[in-house]
Amino acid sequence: MTPKSRAQGPALLAFFVLPLLAACSTAEAEDARGMLQADELRLEAVSTQAHLVTGGDVLVRVHIGSDLDASRVEVRANGLDVQASSADDGSFIALARGLHDGDNQIEARITGGPSTTLTVTNYPVTGPIISGPHESPYLCQTEDFTLVGEPLGPALDESCSIDTRVDYVYLSTLDGEFKQYPAGGRAVAGPDDVAQTTTLAGATVPFVVRVQTGTVNRAIYQSAMLHDPATAAPDAWTRSSGWNGSLVYTHGGGCRSGWFRQGASSGRVLDEGLLGMGFAVTSSSLNVFGNNCNDLLASETHIMVKERFVESYGVPVYTIGTGGSGGSYQSHQTADNYPGVFDGLIVSSSFADVTSATIFTLADARLLWHYFNEVAPGAFTDEEQRLVSGFGSLGSIANLSSGAARIDPTYDPTAPPEEQGSEVGRVAELEALRYSPSNPGGIRATVYDHTVNVYGYDESTGFASRPLDNRGVQYGLDVLNQGEITTQQFIALNRDIGGFDADLNHIAQRHRADPTAARRAIDTGRILNGGAGLASTPIIDFRSYTDHRPGGDIHMIVHQFTTRARLAKANGHADNHVMSVGGQWGYTEDRPDLGGLFRSMDEWLTDLVAGDAAGSPRADRVVAAKPTGLVDNCWDTSSAERRNVREPLSFESTGTCGSIYPAYATPRHVAGAPLANDVVSCQLKPLDRADYEVEITAEEWGQLQSIFPDGVCDWSKPDASAEGYQGTWLSFGPSPVNRAR
Repeated sequence: MTPKSRAQGPALLAFFVLPLLAACSTAEAEDARGMLQADELRLEAVSTQAHLVTGGDVLVRVHIGSDLDASRVEVRANGLDVQASSADDGSFIALARGLHDGDNQIEARITGGPSTTLTVTNYPVTGPIISGPHESPYLCQTEDFTLVGEPLGPALDESCSIDTRVDYVYLSTLDGEFKQYPAGGRAVAGPDDVAQTTTLAGATVPFVVRVQTGTVNRAIYQSAMLHDPATAAPDAWTRSSGWNGSLVYTHGGGCRSGWFRQGASSGRVLDEGLLGMGFAVTSSSLNVFGNNCNDLLASETHIMVKERFVESYGVPVYTIGTGGSGGSYQSHQTADNYPGVFDGLIVSSSFADVTSATIFTLADARLLWHYFNEVAPGAFTDEEQRLVSGFGSLGSIANLSSGAARIDPTYDPTAPPEEQGSEVGRVAELEALRYSPSNPGGIRATVYDHTVNVYGYDESTGFASRPLDNRGVQYGLDVLNQGEITTQQFIALNRDIGGFDADLNHIAQRHRADPTAARRAIDTGRILNGGAGLASTPIIDFRSYTDHRPGGDIHMIVHQFTTRARLAKANGHADNHVMSVGGQWGYTEDRPDLGGLFRSMDEWLTDLVAGDAAGSPRADRVVAAKPTGLVDNCWDTSSAERRNVREPLSFESTGTCGSIYPAYATPRHVAGAPLANDVVSCQLKPLDRADYEVEITAEEWGQLQSIFPDGVCDWSKPDASAEGYQGTWLSFGPSPVNRAR
């Protein structure tokens, strides 16, 4: 039997079978035993973690050493033969299919010699594996998902599944658009208008793209790569000549309506720039935060989608996670919490995470908007309001207050946009189900309720617990100390700013976090730690500058400095983190800078992979492998010919780049919080006159003591609820391995 020939048998058990010797003499068996000891024979799951296999198949690597003839090794799954590639550099890969749910045994044995086994645990392809019970209701959107104009059609079951399919499209030289390839890729001769491209590997190939579409974890996924349909179909052993060997996982942004639905878009796999360089591109509908604003569910989907890719096409040399805004959350948190899924990151318009970097800022903005406009209109000038917020634009207060809709479960048609909530993407089927005082059992469209498997339930309300707290926060403290507002303004603001109840209604009292929710947010990585997988991950963070937009913008440059601060706090440095601001972010001659970043990351990761056998820690090798020319930089566009300024970027806005693209604070930073902004519930300390750089009368001191009877935030101390990062590859069920506490 030749390598990669298929075994005969039922379709359900259509395993691949490794060619074996039909017979082996005693002498040959003795020879095999002598060339390989039992502890040298090793099995390793390579398409996913061995305890998180899905869909009934898994790709494994069989390590046999360099001296053994691979034909003397047989591989079986649950006692049935498994086919594999021929040996290369002391190992080969094997794909087992037809695994049953639960534990399965894969065995590698030298004929007449030693053997080893690997237990893999298989779960249904519909999930879940680590994110806890699936959310309900859940709206299937396969009929709204299109492939170059063609809808997928209705779902096959309640898990929103479709049959996996392969389509071919090509880039047309006529209009630069992707078009369907004739006869589904089976045409003898391709169209006359097929473009050509030269990949990073130096291959010039037709710009024809193979697109695989299917469903995993109730998400619609797609994988795309250059492939000439006139050649053999690629698989785990046969690489397409158009693929440069590496994978890019793309993400979509958003958040404000990201729940209760499958989504009708992925993170754009038909990316001309990435495909043209030869990258394979993959993504899914649940990796668009506008469909799914839950980083844990996004990570679970990453794991499952990448497994499908590896089992279809083999192990990539490296995988880059990329995306802007909500895509940066996913990239950061999966790389940190589930290391190995991504090897490098290229993110834009970035935030550290949604739970802290975004929501803390949005919640404070809504409190400030309400105070300035409803509680005490006219008490602060426009500039004083901006200074208290910390933002670079006054318009950001209203803009971000509106963005707090993602934590507001109630929709009120009479409320102003700055006080609105319960966004479900204008999906009529979901709008009718929304929570309200008249429908108390309705769906609550909030980040917290969407992530209730992590945060748990508040027994007093029955709703999801919140890691949201403003007890002890002294709004406007830095502005007071700089003499920009009066002591009476400061006192009145902190006396009357109040907090939120469970439905995000304004109340007089400050809101407090549920201690368990706060602890889990920090200890399980919902608030980015930075010291796990990210410690050894190359990161390029680029952005266009939006801090001065008159209408405001949530994508403020401070957030990338928050991420850097967390890296430095956790690891003692952030040398694996590079920032670039103000470029022409594309892949074309007139907008070349994004393509340049991917080429730099390719150089970085290629050098890193080449040094993987070195004995030094990976985190050290990441820094050592960084290309010499890849440093912090910004683009000066003040003259006709733009200029790249290469210098360290800092939150303090030093240097040329700082003067062109200054960073601004958030309300928490103005209140004294650290740049890392990673505290849910601050530890309190007694009021201390030394913290105030202005004169405070005895009467004013008494007022402050009345406002803060339990004390104010001591930002020099860690979170009051945290116990310490629990580690990587945590599960919230059903997998029992590494269960989060």
